[in-house]
Parts: sequence; C-alpha cells; structure tokens
Amino acid sequence: MLKKAIPIRTFADWNEKKPGFIEADLVGHDGGIGSGDFAQSLNFVDILTGWDDSAACINKAQKHVFEAIKTISVRFPFKVAGIDSDNGSEFINAQMLRYCIENKITFTRSRAHKKNDSCYVEQKNYSVVRRAVGYLRYDTQQEVDILNELYKYLGLYTNYFIPVTKLIFKTRKGSSVFKKYDIAKTPYRRVLECSDIDDKIKIRLEKNYDSLNPAALKRKISALQDRLLKLNALKHKSGKDLPEDEKAYEYILT
Repeated sequence: MLKKAIPIRTFADWNEKKPGFIEADLVGHDGGIGSGDFAQSLNFVDILTGWDDSAACINKAQKHVFEAIKTISVRFPFKVAGIDSDNGSEFINAQMLRYCIENKITFTRSRAHKKNDSCYVEQKNYSVVRRAVGYLRYDTQQEVDILNELYKYLGLYTNYFIPVTKLIFKTRKGSSVFKKYDIAKTPYRRVLECSDIDDKIKIRLEKNYDSLNPAALKRKISALQDRLLKLNALKHKSGKDLPEDEKAYEYILT
C-alpha cells in the first residue's frame, strides 16, 4: 500500500535546524458550497525560517496540485529538502513519491485528523491565505489566474516585510500554559541569519529586497483583491453558484 511507504511525521517530530523542511496544505475556496469543483490554494511553509509561498489550482485533482507543488518549489529561495503533507490522495500518490525520490526530498505525512501535526502551515493558512482572499467561492480559471498573480506579490510582501515571532518553548504549570517567543523578524531576515543557506542566495535576496517597495506591493495586492470581489459580485448578480450563506460573498479580509 502506497500510504505505508510514506512515514508519519507528527508535530513533536518537527525539530528541524536546517531550512527547506516544508509543511504543505490546501486551502479550499468553496464559499460555503462543498459540492462541485472549486479552486484550491496550496500553501508551503518552511519550518525554520517561516518563509511562506502559495499557488492556486482549479481543483484538488492530483495533476493540478502537483503542478502547484512544482511551481512553488521553483519559486522558493532555497532547495526544498522535505515535504510534510496530510493524507489526501492529492498528496499521497505515486507521482508525488517519485518526484520526491528523484529530487532527494524527504516525504512524510501527518496523522489523520490531527491538525497539530501541521500547526505551522495551519497558522499560515489563516494569517496569510484567508486574510488575503477571504472565504468566497472561486471556481473559474479567471479567478485562479488572479489568485496566482496575487500570490506572487503577497509572497514578496509577507516574506520581506511582515515580521513574525517564533515559539521558543512552552511549559505547563497546572492548568496554565506559559509560552516564550523570540524577537519578531521577517522570514527574509531569518534567511539572512541562517548559516546553512548559501551566501549567493542571500546576496540575491538582498538585491531583490532593495528593489521592492512595500507600499507598491500592497497597492497591487489590493487591486487584485478588488478584481476577485468584482468577479464574485458578477456571479452573484447572475445567480451562478450562490452560497446558502450570502455573507460569504461579503466577507473578505484585506
């Protein structure tokens, strides 16, 4: 059985001290309607640096998800050394296993129905993907194309300019849990501080950083968010694929 060939990795096992070990997950854009095909956003999060990148596909069919995996892997600033996914067939398949073997990528999976096993990417699913594109239904190729264009700018904005903290340790005393976090830094700064990343990569990232304008990136992101809203409004007006909860068309975090 294919699943048995892919070892289980739990949250407790994530103690990687090198970059390139990734948690991967899909965010579905069903807008409250679980039936039919709808877009999926693949989210990749590097455990050590917090570097996050996303790509959208028209549905969760194996071939589309696999193409999104290759797209993000190429776009990542350093080599992907390990991928940890859930147990869905869009990830657990012979094509994906063969790809990881050929590229010397450690391929693991989480336990079924255990969200904590993928806590790093689950956090980013909300703080990055959901906060950018909300909970609307995206089910056309035009919307997928806009999502992918948006994610290019969103990746630059979040990785270069949005600082985040990392949990150093937590302890439990009775019913209370105490957590200690490090100083907030952008994923970009964490990459620069990582001794396991080649200096050539750091120089390339520094040049890219110098060329970026966060205000301009935010304007581009906002413009693409507006385009998504308008497309959904047109579908709403025409009566196509209306969700039961009409608030799903009104709620988007920007």
